[in-house]
Amino acid sequence: MFQSAIKRIITTYNYKTLRMIMPLQVKQIHLTSGLWHGEYEWQDPKSEDEIVNVVYIDKDGKKTNVRGKVGDNILYLAHRYGIEMEGACEASLACTTCHVYVNHDYLDKLPPSEEKEDDLLDMAPFLKENSRLGCQIVLTKELEGIELTLPKATRNFYVDGHKPTPH
Repeated sequence: MFQSAIKRIITTYNYKTLRMIMPLQVKQIHLTSGLWHGEYEWQDPKSEDEIVNVVYIDKDGKKTNVRGKVGDNILYLAHRYGIEMEGACEASLACTTCHVYVNHDYLDKLPPSEEKEDDLLDMAPFLKENSRLGCQIVLTKELEGIELTLPKATRNFYVDGHKPTPH
């Protein structure tokens, strides 16, 4: 009964009137004008200064050139362009499904891997000395032209063959 009365009041009166009638019960919701969750990864570069060209090489040797922007994460950039890099943990540093091989020319341009990334990489199949997790690589201008090769297979403990879709 009380809820239906509130519903009638809400549909009948505007917000200012409600604040006078029920000052404690009505709460105003604020939305920020900033970016929504995940929106940054899906935006195109705004200027030529922030463009970083990236080459993904799939397990069959097919090269795909993409244009990222400074600050993009390699995993999310792959999702944006439909590259088959899984990222089962959604960049929470809890799996190895975004495992990539970084071209040796770019290894020294990346910040050193942290202990957590190294521990996870130890569990990655087909580990090499140039292995990194794509979710931990953030594009900078120094990485212009970086080549990343996807391994022959990754290990997903969720479901073999499952391909999550970005959201």
